[in-house]
Amino acid sequence: MNARLAAAETPTLSDSEVLITHLFNAPRGAVYRAWTDPAQLPLWFAPPDCTIRFAKLEIRLGGEFHSCITTPDGHECWCRGNYRELVEPERIVFTMAVADKAGNLLEPADAGMDSEWPRETIVEVTLVEDAGRTRLTLRQSVSETVAKRTGAHPSWILMFERLAEVIAK
Repeated sequence: MNARLAAAETPTLSDSEVLITHLFNAPRGAVYRAWTDPAQLPLWFAPPDCTIRFAKLEIRLGGEFHSCITTPDGHECWCRGNYRELVEPERIVFTMAVADKAGNLLEPADAGMDSEWPRETIVEVTLVEDAGRTRLTLRQSVSETVAKRTGAHPSWILMFERLAEVIAK
């Protein structure tokens, strides 16, 4: 498998979080820009065959986003969040909360999601240079078991493959 598409999962010490690493064949500045450029983010920030649209996107410290991922069968999954840390080119921290189309927060079960999914998660992305490549580590504050059961965990890996394609262009 191509190194830029190789995703390595790192086991967590407990089941309290998702922890995924991915090696990109690109400098970390390019990977960071793909996370923080409003033109690039919609190109990869959804699993394959899904689309994402942003009702609001303010990529800045304290900025907010409100987005919707639409599946091939037309199901919409709305969320909103805010950017807690943006340290170029090494770290991004943001929240993700279940929401409706108007941006109102919802309980996950009320949105048709797994009842064990938290109302809000924190996503931490760390980028480290690795011999001209970038090692991305993602942590999300949700049980890995729940994330695998709901498809969120494999979706991150698929999105990283899309991200590698965007960066390669």
